[in-house]
Amino acid sequence: MRKFLILSAVAGAAILLGACESQQQQVDQMQPNAIDVAQKRGAFELQCPAATAQVLSKEMLQQASNMRYAPPERAEYTVGVSGCGKQATYIVVCAVGGTGCVAGESRGAH
Repeated sequence: MRKFLILSAVAGAAILLGACESQQQQVDQMQPNAIDVAQKRGAFELQCPAATAQVLSKEMLQQASNMRYAPPERAEYTVGVSGCGKQATYIVVCAVGGTGCVAGESRGAH
């Protein structure tokens, strides 16, 4: 019985670690799309076709769910865009298994 409990605990820990790694992989896989979306919006808003983008932070959003409804998993990126002497920061959200990303309102465009 004791071996069973130990094996169950080890298996549970492995599953949790695998889930975290899987989420990080999903965030990493969606990152190029998030960068592209922010770069295009930034180039337009800054009126600078040569603007470049870089990820400043990224994370998988943790959302509460219940038995009836589980919201879609989403990754959130903070992306800085700069060019032509101007810069802006965008919050980009991508849904796991979705069709794309959305760049939110810019912060500090100047």
